[in-house]
Amino acid sequence: MKRLLEFLGVFLLFQGAVGLVNEVTGGLRGWGLVRRLGFLDGHEIYASVALTVLAFALFAVAGSRGTD
Repeated sequence: MKRLLEFLGVFLLFQGAVGLVNEVTGGLRGWGLVRRLGFLDGHEIYASVALTVLAFALFAVAGSRGTD
């Protein structure tokens, strides 16, 4: 379970970072999940920050689970 939480955390951290880079610099077009979800139009920065925060929360939970 710990490895699954860590994997999901890395995935969400990557998606959040790509979303933020895309919104701030305009680069990395076509990358990232946030850009592809139509219901998030106009809220991409908030969604990217939320994904990043959720990733750190998953890392905290995985750390509290102890060893595998």
